[in-house]
Amino acid sequence: MSAPKHGRVSTLASALLLSGAALAAAAPEVQRTPLPDGNPFPISAAVTVPAGFDTVFVSGALPSVIKQDAPKGSVEAYGDMETQATSALTSIKGTLARLGLSMGDVVKMTVFMVADPTKDNKLDFAGLMAGYTKFFGTAEQPNKPARSAVQVAALVAPGALVEIEVVAAKPHAAPVKPR
Repeated sequence: MSAPKHGRVSTLASALLLSGAALAAAAPEVQRTPLPDGNPFPISAAVTVPAGFDTVFVSGALPSVIKQDAPKGSVEAYGDMETQATSALTSIKGTLARLGLSMGDVVKMTVFMVADPTKDNKLDFAGLMAGYTKFFGTAEQPNKPARSAVQVAALVAPGALVEIEVVAAKPHAAPVKPR
């Protein structure tokens, strides 16, 4: 005599839930390939996101105005490159936190920079890195994303020196146990 049909379905559902939980526990991790030859620069040469992860695309973040009495659209209103990079990355950190993610989940970053008129119209890459290294490659957060940094003619906010966008990855949520 065989088990009632609903008993077999329940047993099958339990087995699927257990196998799903086992797969989630054994899921591969994001692989970060370091730069060659022990290069200490705080980015990854490549980042591999395996199956089983959700990809989150975070829109570009501009810095916040820090000096309300500065001329509108001036670099002074936003601060120097380090201040602006820190501001944009802090905004991204907040967006990620609202999604249950952290800066350690960032796998790809694109940085758009404009020349700084207060620095002879040159890029302030050192200022960018001073802000960036507060968030990546630290003892508290050692993960390093793959990253591109490009110079653009202008950003949508006059006076802004930087806009940063990121892609983050998180493991699929564990299946919800039926009630």
